[in-house]
Amino acid sequence: MATKGHNEVKESLREMTRIFQPKDPKKFVKDYVRKYHIMGGYEEELTSVVEHELGRMNSSAL
Repeated sequence: MATKGHNEVKESLREMTRIFQPKDPKKFVKDYVRKYHIMGGYEEELTSVVEHELGRMNSSAL
């Protein structure tokens, strides 16, 4: 995945995480990858992006 495209995917995923606030990051990423036809092999990295964003949201809400 190209750097520009990769950053766009991460930013899109961060925005969707803020909107939907998923309870299960792995399932959320799996559905995202399938829906937007993201190449395989990035699920773990994208899951960590979702978990990090959820952590940021939870810490800022306190």
